[in-house]
This record gives sequence, C-alpha cells and structure tokens, in this order.
Amino acid sequence: MRRTAFPRSSVLILGQSSVQSLLPSTLITQIESLLDVHRIQDALGLADQQRRKLEGQLHADADETEELAYVYQCIGFKCLSETLFADAGQALYTGKLDPRVLISYFPDLRGALFGEDDAADVYAGVAEHMPPEASVDDIIAANLVRNYSPHLPPNTREAKPTVELRKILLGDAHAMLETFLRRLRAGRPPSPPQDAGGKGKAKAIDVHRVVDTVLAKLYALNGKPGDLAQLLQSQNDVVLPELEPILERTGQLAALCALYKQRGEDAKLLEAYSKIVEGTWTDPSVRDPLGRMVEVLTSKRDRALNQRWAIWLSKRDPKRAMKILTSRDSSKKGSKVEDDLAMLEQLREANPVAAAQFLEHLIMQKRSTDKTLHNQLATTCIDDVLQHLADESVLKLWRAKASSYASSTSISSFLSYFAFTTPDSPSKRARLKAILFLQGSAHYDVAAARQRLAEHAKVLPLEMAILDGKLGNHRDALATLVRALKDGVSAEAYCTLGGHIVSPRAALVLGEKVDLLAWAGAFFGEAPAVAASAVAMTRSRSGGGSGNAGGGGGRGAGVVGGVVPLEREKSVDKGLKQRLLRLLLEVYMEDGESARTAKLLNSQAANLDVVDIVPLVPPDWPLDVLSSFLARSFRRTLHARHEAQIVKAVSSGQNLRVADDAWFVLREAGALVEEATEDDGEGGGASAGQSFDEKAGMAEKVAVHLQAQAQAQAQAEAVDINAHER
Repeated sequence: MRRTAFPRSSVLILGQSSVQSLLPSTLITQIESLLDVHRIQDALGLADQQRRKLEGQLHADADETEELAYVYQCIGFKCLSETLFADAGQALYTGKLDPRVLISYFPDLRGALFGEDDAADVYAGVAEHMPPEASVDDIIAANLVRNYSPHLPPNTREAKPTVELRKILLGDAHAMLETFLRRLRAGRPPSPPQDAGGKGKAKAIDVHRVVDTVLAKLYALNGKPGDLAQLLQSQNDVVLPELEPILERTGQLAALCALYKQRGEDAKLLEAYSKIVEGTWTDPSVRDPLGRMVEVLTSKRDRALNQRWAIWLSKRDPKRAMKILTSRDSSKKGSKVEDDLAMLEQLREANPVAAAQFLEHLIMQKRSTDKTLHNQLATTCIDDVLQHLADESVLKLWRAKASSYASSTSISSFLSYFAFTTPDSPSKRARLKAILFLQGSAHYDVAAARQRLAEHAKVLPLEMAILDGKLGNHRDALATLVRALKDGVSAEAYCTLGGHIVSPRAALVLGEKVDLLAWAGAFFGEAPAVAASAVAMTRSRSGGGSGNAGGGGGRGAGVVGGVVPLEREKSVDKGLKQRLLRLLLEVYMEDGESARTAKLLNSQAANLDVVDIVPLVPPDWPLDVLSSFLARSFRRTLHARHEAQIVKAVSSGQNLRVADDAWFVLREAGALVEEATEDDGEGGGASAGQSFDEKAGMAEKVAVHLQAQAQAQAQAEAVDINAHER
C-alpha cells in the first residue's frame, strides 16, 4: 500500500470521550491562513519553496504534487481578485488550471467556444477562492470601487484617473492571459486525431481549440501580426468562425486570407480578395489580390466557382477572365450547350468584349456546332464589320481597294490582294474574320446574314458572293465576282470548289500570313499544327513562298491566287462543276469577255462538252477565241475513239484465245449423247434415231474460229493514231 504524504502525528491525547492529535500545520492550511490575512506574497513564497523541494526529488509524491497544484490555484484566484494579474497568471499556470476556467472571465474573448452549461473540473476548495464577478472587467470595477470610491467624483466609472487605470488593468489582464495561453500552448504535445476515440482525447481537443482561438484573438486585438502569422502557419486548432470577425474588424486581412487558404475555404478566400480589389477592405500587406484570385481559380477544378468569378473578373481583367474560362475543366467539351449559353449571356451583361472572346472559344476551340452559337458569332462578326464601315476612312479605303484591284492585271484573287496589300488594322482583321467565318461555317442562318449585308453589297461584294453561293444562287454569286469585283480567279475557283470561293488550303495560307490561323483551322477543318504544316508544304511547292500567299498582286503559282485543279477536289460533284462552269461562261459571254472565255475554255476543256458550248458563243466572236478549245476537244474525242477501238480489239483477241483453248478441251472430252427418258413417252423428247452429230458440231466450231480470225485481221488494219494527231 502506498504511504500517504499527509503529516503523521506522534503525540496522541486520550480524553474521556475523544482522541486528540498534535499535528504540524499542512501546506494548505498555511497558504489559506496567509491568504485570509492578504499576505499573498508570503503565500507565493511558501508555495515556491514547496515546489522547489518537490522538483529536487527523483520521484515526487502524487499527493504532494496535487496539493501544490491546489494551493497555486488558490493563490492565483486570490491574485486575480486583487487585480494582481501577472502573479495570478504565473500561479494559475503553475497550478495547471484548466484554461477554460480562466478564459470564462473574458466573455468578449470566449465567444461561442463554450457556454454557460459547459463544465470544467475544479477543486472544491479552489472554487471558494474564485472571484464571484462574471468577468475581469467586473473584477477591475469592483476593485476600483473598493479602493477609490467615494474619493473620486462623480464615480469610479466616469472619473478620468480611474478610466485610465481601468484601461491599464484591462491591458494587464489581457497580457496575463496571453502569456498564460502562450506558455500552455508551447508546452503541450501535438493535437491527437479527432477520430482517435476516448473522452479524454476529445476533451483535450476541445481545450486546444479554445486555447488556440483565444490566443489568436489576443494577437489580433493587441496588434501582433507577426505572432498571429506564426500561430496560423503552424499546426493549430483555431476555430475559424470565432476568429474571422475579429480579423475583419482589425483589418488583418493577410492573416484572414492565409487562414482561408489553410482551411480550403476557396469561396471565402476569393470573396476576401474581391473585397480588397474593390476597395471595401484595405490591407497593404496583401499584394496583387487580383493575381492571387487568378492563381486560386486556375489551380482548382471547381467549374461553378471558376465561372462565377470569371464573370466578376471580366469587368476588371478580361484577359485573365478568359484564361480561367478556357483552362482545363472549365472548358471541357462535355459541358452542356445550355450551360455555355447561360454563361455567355452573363458575360455579355458584364463585358461584351469578354463575351465575344468566349463565344469564339466555344466555336473555335471546343468546336461547338450549335446553331445558336454560330448565329451569335455571325451577328458579332457582321456587327464588327458594319461598325468599322461607319468610319468614313475605312469605307473609302475598302472602296479604293476594290477599285484598284478591278483596274489591275493581277492574277491573284481579290481576297489575297486585300489581305496582303491592306495595312494591318482592327478593321482589316474584322473583315477577314467575317469572310473566314461566313465561308467556313455551315451552322448559321445564311439568309439572315445576307439580309443584314444587303444594303452594303457595293462595298462588300465578296461577302455577298459567299452568301449567295451558300444559298445556291450560283449565277448571282458568279455575276458579283465577275462584274462587281472583276475577280475571275475567284470565279473560276468558285466553279472548281463547287460553290465555295475560299478553299481550305487558301484559308490556311491566309491565316498564317495575317495571324488568323486559329480562325482558318477552326472553320476549314484543320488544327493549327496541321495548318502550319500545310502552309510549309504550299511554300515548297510554289518555289520558296513567292506565290500569291506572299503579297498582293504576286504572280506565283500559289493556291490563293490561282485555280486549284479539278482533279484535286475529289469531294465536289463533277456534274455540279460542269454546271457552274457553264454558268460562268454564260456570264463571260454576256459581258463580252472573250479573253477570259478563251482562257476558261482552254483550262477547263476536260469538263466542257463542245456540243453545249458552241450554241452559247455569240455569232460575232472571231474563230480564234474557240479554235484552241475546238482543236483540243476534237483531238480528245478522236483519241477516245481510237482508244476504244484498241480496247475492243484487245478484248476480241482475248475472247478468241479463250474460245480456241476451249475447243481443244471440248474435243478431248468427247461427244455428249442426249437420250429420251421413259416419262417422255413415244411422242415426246428426241426420237430414237436422233443423236448428237459430233462431226457437225466440230465443223460449226471450226467455222466460228475462222470467222474470229478474219475479224482480228481486219482490226489489225486500224488507222495510226499518231498520223491523225500530226
């Protein structure tokens, strides 16, 4: 049995009805006696003496240790009642007081960490020494009344000296609590996991939360940002809702943002940064809050959060807003069209420029084929072009370009001429974007687009021709190209491409030259990387990039400025090409364009029938216009006829050889006799005397063979092709 540490008596007095013992005074008795006569320093000295004695022992007795803790707590609360806060904090810390008991005297710091119904273990004797007041403020007020009332008029709460003294004492109380909690936190082990189980561990966690939260509040209220930052950066159990309003009120937003970031409160973190950007909150220590918002948003995968704040950012930094909207999960191809439309509408209300960029992203990067989106982009492109046309200088420039092209002898298309001779400007880029979209997209309302551009048809003839081609008005499109633009190159390309003016390869070359490769690749079926490769191949074939892709009026053999050969466009119906070429010839002939007609007939003779062309030629045209076309057509017809004769002769020879080989096989097989069956009766089938005459059959085969040889000899006397060509 463990021996008790309480004093033992060696003197007993036996009475008639009692037994008395002579005992030395215990530590508790001595301390309480000193406290009763307000000899607090003597009590502290006695307790310290006992503490040093126990510290010098190898194995301190548990009862003595507990007794020492008891007396220190009694001394601490006595000091607290006397507003001796420094001594109170030291004594309570040495007495290992539950910090929640001391914090309960600071209701402004306690907050909702624990309530009136929560309990803490306290020695019964210690409870008698605890101040009856509800708070430290009341303790200070009671001491001021006790010491200075009624000596300071009008009262201790309003007299200036006591007011100042009250502030000083309250500051001392906060300093005492801060030191107490700091020492308590520094000497504790790391917090155990919350799911480790056990009431003791759960209680320890609750105490840790109270200590860390109140200590953080003290740092914030006392203006110690360095200590607060150090606390928040280390492992802590700070209760965020308790500390949050104090940090906001004191303007320590850097600590608040750090705490939000540490706890993963992305929504609150972004809200705090936004208030700093807007000027609602001010903290010079938070640098570049807008950049930090972008950093948070780009590092997260929360689509809803990204879209919400991207709209907010679009009013202040559209470039960064687009970066957020078009990055990673926020731009997944699996998103619904309805969500994209809703997002686009919100962006349009916040920043129309950002909305236009997002619309381009949806169509050009995500490759959306939604008609609503394409119609919106068509409207945007047309609005942009019309807005630039409202500028008189742009209107004069575009008219001058059309006039200069019509009067020049350039073999490049008008699109190439305009793109490579017009100085780079927003108006030029807007028109080229509109042309690429109107030609390349197949998901917008063409009729509506044409109706909007109809009043500007004289200034935008190329765009009108593109739209007429998409509507199937081929004659109108060709007439516009030939008569309004004087662009025979594009007209011939229109026929070659089956109703399109801009070919995919021409669009890629154009996009590479004027930095619109993304537009060309999106609407003409090529990714940017593939487009760059195609451009490189085009340069190598055209002899070093000096063709039409190089500049306006160039005379190279590039694709933009010339007609793509028909054989290369395998996807275009041959019948449609022939119909378009005939329409173009009719337009040329109606305008008396004999030179262009001759050129077209010579270049496209393989797709034109002389029987269809001759009736269209005006009677007053000289024969030289058609002589080359007719000669080549006749030569080609004669060549096809001779080729057919050769093929027929070769086929006949092959048939004779097969028949000759079959004759020997049949001869070796012998005769086949067909006899009547019993079912035929006397009157049916072959007669008994009838049989297959083998010699007659052989004679017939020989006759057929001799006839075939005679035909082959006649074919061998065919006319020499070269002689006719000469």
